[in-house]
Amino acid sequence: MEPSKTSSAPPPDWNQENKSGMAYPPPPYHDNPGYPPQGGYHPGPQYGGAPQGTPYPQGPHPAITVQPTVYVTQAPLANPLPDYLGYSIFTMVCCCLPLGIAALVYSISTRDANNRGQQELAEKNSRLTRNLNHAALGIGITILVLWIIYVAVMASGILT
Repeated sequence: MEPSKTSSAPPPDWNQENKSGMAYPPPPYHDNPGYPPQGGYHPGPQYGGAPQGTPYPQGPHPAITVQPTVYVTQAPLANPLPDYLGYSIFTMVCCCLPLGIAALVYSISTRDANNRGQQELAEKNSRLTRNLNHAALGIGITILVLWIIYVAVMASGILT
């Protein structure tokens, strides 16, 4: 390579104001003296594709910088709050369907808040889930007790 082509100083016509993000212009392309051999690379006969002849000059490629993707996340809570998922499923199936569904929704929301590291939201949802589950269980037990009393009274024949 010729010494004039490998100089690291900017060329005399380089305008720094127009290229504020670049310290120097990109390096010029150089012919690699060892490859391809003098006279260029002549591929074998090609049938219908690209035209034959010398390929593009071989030289250094411009530097490409690829920055990794950075995801900003919060760490999960060290002591996650209870989400009462099993309790919610039980109250939904066995006690009171509407309150059980609401408790299940807030239970899943509590689990998500725990995984995202949102302490206040996890506390609020956990408390609400517990209260909804207790209310659903109370309603379910009350309905069950009333049903048992009704069946016992009807079986004894007191009302008929």
